[in-house]
Amino acid sequence: MENDRLKKQLDFCLEIDREKFIQRQTYLTDGIRRENDAEHAWHAALMAILLEEYSNEPIDLLKTVTMLLIHDIVEIDAGDTYAYDETAKSTQSEREEKASERIFGLLPENQRRKFCQLWKEFESGDTPESRFAHVMDNLQPMMLNAATDGKAWEEHKVRIDQILGRNRHTSDGSEVLWNYAYLHWILDNVKAGKILTPDHA
Repeated sequence: MENDRLKKQLDFCLEIDREKFIQRQTYLTDGIRRENDAEHAWHAALMAILLEEYSNEPIDLLKTVTMLLIHDIVEIDAGDTYAYDETAKSTQSEREEKASERIFGLLPENQRRKFCQLWKEFESGDTPESRFAHVMDNLQPMMLNAATDGKAWEEHKVRIDQILGRNRHTSDGSEVLWNYAYLHWILDNVKAGKILTPDHA
């Protein structure tokens, strides 16, 4: 029934409103309030539209933007896993896989398959679109951290090796954007002592 299909779609639309309640560790530019998952996804998606020209490879922009808009929906169930929380990261895949089955399972079957496939493609990072989407996913919080004088980095005592480890594949999606972030956001905060080095860890 068409009405059944529409009901499933609208039920999903209502369910994903809960993404707005998932708080991240990254501060907004005022340095007071932390952003939520929905704000992060919107920001990263719009950045992809603006910065597409810096992708190392041609990309399907709509596919990339869709990936970014849905990539953290699983955190409605799984919760936000902070990039540098190794304990939480050890169970992240299992929690998020289970969440993807429930949340995308609310959709009509063809859309469930499409969204699950896009989410898994983002996670794999092995296509031009997923590589560039990962650049946006990593670049956006770095930009906000730099804009707040490294506030979250300093609070969590983040080390330079942790940042470089998390971003070991960022240049695969965009060398230009990774080089800019490293020179202007990361190194500046290392010099300011907001990101720890081996000498100060």
